[in-house]
Amino acid sequence: MKIAVVMAVNDVHKEKLQAALPEAEFYFGKDKKELADAEVIIGNIPPKDVAGLPKLKWLQLETAGANTYCSEPTVPQSLLLTNATGGYGINIAEHILGLLLPMMKNFYQYDANQKQGLWKDAGKVRTVYGSTAVVVGFGNIGRRVGLLLKTMGAHVIGIRRRNTALVPEADEMGTLEDLDRYLAQADIVISALPDTPATERIYNKARFDAMKPQAYFINVGRGIAVVQEDLMDALASGHLAGAAIDVAVPEPLPQDSPLWKTPNLHITPHVSGGFHAQITWDRIVDIACRNLKHYAKGEPLENIVDRATGYKK
Repeated sequence: MKIAVVMAVNDVHKEKLQAALPEAEFYFGKDKKELADAEVIIGNIPPKDVAGLPKLKWLQLETAGANTYCSEPTVPQSLLLTNATGGYGINIAEHILGLLLPMMKNFYQYDANQKQGLWKDAGKVRTVYGSTAVVVGFGNIGRRVGLLLKTMGAHVIGIRRRNTALVPEADEMGTLEDLDRYLAQADIVISALPDTPATERIYNKARFDAMKPQAYFINVGRGIAVVQEDLMDALASGHLAGAAIDVAVPEPLPQDSPLWKTPNLHITPHVSGGFHAQITWDRIVDIACRNLKHYAKGEPLENIVDRATGYKK
C-alpha cells in the first residue's frame, strides 16, 4: 500500500505516520507521478486532480471543510473522504476570545489612545460573566468556545442544524429555526457556520435587526454567511456594540474595501485556523494516524464527510 502525504509535516509527524502503518510505503511530497500510485492521500489536493488518480481509495483532508470536493463532479462517490474535524477547535476558540474580550474591555480604544499618548478613561466595560452567548454552529469549534464561555460564567445557547440534545458545553440547544428568538436574547453572537446553501447570507439586515441592541457579533465560519453591507449598517447605526470577523468576501479583502474603515469592526485575515498553532498541526496528524490504523483493520474511519454538507457526518 502506498500512502502519499501532501500536507506539511515535520520529522516527528513523519515518524508518527509511519509508525501508525509500518507495513505501508510512504511518500512525502506532491509529485504527480508519485500521487498516481497512491491508495491513500493525506492532505489537500485540488479537487479536479482526484479524477486523475485511479488508485486512490481514501483521501484524508487537512481541513474541516470539504465542500469543494463534494461539489466537484469528477470526485467519485466511492472515494472515502474524511476531514480534520477536531483539529482546529482549541486555537479557533481562543482566537474568538481574543477578539471578544478587547471589545468588551475597550482594549482597542486603549490601544488607539496609547498611540496618541493619551491617558484617558474609555468608560464602562462589560463582562462575559452573566452574559448570554449564542454560538451558531455547535460542532467541534462551537463546543470548544461554548466550554470557555460557560466556564467564564456565560449562559451558552448552542445552535445546530438538527440535533438539539443538550451537551455539557451548553445550557440550552436549538436549531436554525430558533435563531431569531435566541438572537434577541444574546449579548454575544458567535458564528462558526460552514459554507452551505442554507448558510449563505444568513446574517442579513433582518437578522442583525433581530439581535439584541448592543450585542457583539463574531464570525469565524465563512464570509459568505454575512451580508457585509448590512453588518456595516448595523455597526454604523450603533445597534451592534462591536463586531469581529476572521473571514470575508472576497479573500484576500481588497485594500479599498469599506470594511477596513468601519467603526467598531475588527478584522483578522482568516488566521484563526490553519497551522498557526502547533497543537492544531499535531492534532491533525493524530487524526490521520488514528484513521490509518482504522483503515488497515477495515474499521470505520473517523470524520467521514457528509457529501450533502461538505462537513463531518
